[in-house]
Amino acid sequence: MLHLLQLRYTATEDDVTPHIAGHVAYLERHHAAGTFLVSGQTVPTSEGGAIIAHGVDRDTIEQITGQDPFVTNGVAKYTITTTPGRIHPVLADVLAQGL
Repeated sequence: MLHLLQLRYTATEDDVTPHIAGHVAYLERHHAAGTFLVSGQTVPTSEGGAIIAHGVDRDTIEQITGQDPFVTNGVAKYTITTTPGRIHPVLADVLAQGL
């Protein structure tokens, strides 16, 4: 399954800033584990970011997003869209290799 995780700030930039280092460490941890395939800020950057995740079920991705320091500190929240749908063959090959 693939998950599109859309992060939206719920607080001011000043409130978010102290939690950036923890958020980056969170991203790096889940990229290293192979769960996060792509992550980054959206445009405009003041709105939040997005992540494409895979390899875990919906319950697990909800637990993972709940551990983001932005979420635990109440400065952002996630919208999760889960899709078991079509995947381009090139991406399917990459995912099958376990990155």
